[in-house]
Amino acid sequence: MQKLTRFILLLLFVTFLGGIAFLAVWDIPPPVQTVEKALPDAALTH
Repeated sequence: MQKLTRFILLLLFVTFLGGIAFLAVWDIPPPVQTVEKALPDAALTH
């Protein structure tokens, strides 16, 4: 039983480290959506 517990903990630890490594090297593409917003003239004057 102790071997099984060690194996499961080791598997979880390796999976956790793999997830961290994946997130560290993943090149997340930025959003490429055009944003157009109408600003009233009153917002531009002090």
